[in-house]
This record gives sequence, C-alpha cells and structure tokens, in this order.
Amino acid sequence: MTDLRTKYLSLIAEAQDAAVLEDLRVQAVGKRGEISLQMRELGKMTPEQRQEAGPMLNALKNEINSALAAKKEALEDAVLNERLRTEWLDVTLPSRGRPAGTLHPISQVWEEVTAIFADMGFSVAEGPQIESDWYNFDALNIPGHHPARAEMDTFYTHRAEGDDRPPHVLRTHTSPVQIRSMEANGAPIRAICPGRVYRADYDQTHTPMFHQVEGLALDKNISMANLKWVLEEFVKAFFEVDDVELRFRASHFPFTEPSAEVDIRCSWEGGTLKVGEGDDWLEILGSGMVHPKVIAAGGIDPDVYQGFAFGVGIDRIAMLKYGIPDLRAFFDSDLRWLRHYGFASLDQPNLAGGLTR
Repeated sequence: MTDLRTKYLSLIAEAQDAAVLEDLRVQAVGKRGEISLQMRELGKMTPEQRQEAGPMLNALKNEINSALAAKKEALEDAVLNERLRTEWLDVTLPSRGRPAGTLHPISQVWEEVTAIFADMGFSVAEGPQIESDWYNFDALNIPGHHPARAEMDTFYTHRAEGDDRPPHVLRTHTSPVQIRSMEANGAPIRAICPGRVYRADYDQTHTPMFHQVEGLALDKNISMANLKWVLEEFVKAFFEVDDVELRFRASHFPFTEPSAEVDIRCSWEGGTLKVGEGDDWLEILGSGMVHPKVIAAGGIDPDVYQGFAFGVGIDRIAMLKYGIPDLRAFFDSDLRWLRHYGFASLDQPNLAGGLTR
C-alpha cells in the first residue's frame, strides 16, 4: 500500500491537464483500478486480516480521492488564471447598438391628431368595433334603403338559422361612439372618436380596414363658425403651416344638417403637396351640424343643445402629410419602407405633448 500511495500521489502531483488526471483516477480508484481491486480482496481475507487491511485501504482511497480533487481544482484555477491574463473586457466601452424600433405611420398620426385636439379641449372616446345595426345606422339617421346598409358595402356578422337578434356589423365609421358618448355623458360634450373601421372596398385609396377620427361638440350656442375655427386650427397644427384656407362645400350626410365637405387650398409642385398655398383644392374631410334626430337618439334634447361633427381618415391624412402614394402600402408592404418616408424611432410626439426618445 505504501508503494501505491507513493506512486499515485507522485503521478497526481505531476499531472498537467484534466485528461491525464482522469486517467489516473481510473487507474487508481476506478472500477478496475489498483486500489479498487485490492479492496475486493478483503472478502477473501480472514476477519483478523480484514480488520487490519480494511482501514488502511479506505484511508488510502480517501487520500487519493482528496489528492485528485485538489489537483483538479488547481488545474481549473490555472486555466482560469490564464484566461484572465490573456482575455479582458473594457467595461467602460459603450454597449453594442441594437436595432431601433419605429412607430408605424398610422400610430404616429393617430397620436399627432389626438394631441392636437387635446390642446383644444377634446377628450378621447372609444367604443366596440362590432356594432349593432341600430348604433351604426338607425341612431345616425341612416335610412333602411341607404346604400351603406347593403351587404356589398358593409360586413355583417353571421347569424345562425333561427337567431332573430338584431343584425350586427363591423362598424363602418366611428360615429356610433358619438351616440354612446352622448348616452353615457350627456351634454355639453367635446370628444373625438379615433378607431378602426371596416368597409367592403379595396383599391389605391380604399382598404377593407382603415382608421378614422370623428369629432363631436355639443352645447347650447355652438355654430358652424366654431366648426370652422376648430378645423382651421387642426389643419394648421397637423400640416405645420401658419395659415390655411378652407373651403366648405354643401353636401349631404344623413347625420348632419347642414352638411359640408371641407377642402384645403394647396399646390402640387413637383408632385409634392404643399398646404396653404397655390391654386388647387383638396378634399380632406366631411362635417356639419349634428342632425336633431341624432342628438335625440343620444338621449339629449335637440331643442336645448346643438353642435357640430366631423370625420377624417387617419390613413389618408398620413398619406398626404408624408407623401405615401398608395393606401395599401400601410398593410401589405415590407415595413422597411418606413425609413424612406422619414419614420425613425426618435423624436416621436406623444400624448403628453413631449417627445418619445
């Protein structure tokens, strides 16, 4: 045993790497190692021999295992020290750059519009995207024979045979939110209703799902003059011009009376839209004084309160402001085109009136 002890302690001390150390462990205390084989011989000894040899073999095995563990730790420390000597990291260096995210043009314009109207005292109202036929049409004074109520223009939800509940539709405008706001809050009221809307249409300037923002203001002394001021202030702020000329053209909407399409003076020099100058006119939205029947449908007395409403497509004014030619590009294009139109991750307006960085 003395020879085995001297042999393996010497070999372990001289081992230069983990592979050599593992080979020594197998030779000494592995299943067929020299010390393990001697321990198997204990069964062939007399009790007196076992009593003498057993403790000595166990002590030798434990000493060898301890030496193996100590040498393994020493080798690992040596490897680590060498790595620390040859490898280093400067923690004062800036971190690696990460790809920057960006706001989608629709999200950015949504927030821009909301912030502008918030400065004029308009709150934000929201409502369901699946609406009853009453909220989407009847409450807004849209008659049963109106083309918008045809299935070729509006998405109706499926009804199982025998289900006689009133029809429900994917809302075709955010005007139902105005009715719900009047029901919930009464008058006076000043709110905008941004959101997704749906119509069965698809071309360069129409998509089946798009975004609108509609505005509503009701009080006892509101007039078309108030509507004109609000829209002028909005256009100047959104298109970032100091002066703008609006043209109100008589039109017809079932939910307003009188009704007006609103055009802005502009020019198209070099294919670029410039608002507030030139000899051209561009239609941007519809508006008017809220029809008395719509006010009554919202649970408010039309003999006491009157007001105005307007609606504008968020997608379309985004196209105009940022020079995006095709409405469908918002939904089916590689989003790398955002950079081409100037959309970066920095300096984006937020609802607090500051910048998101």
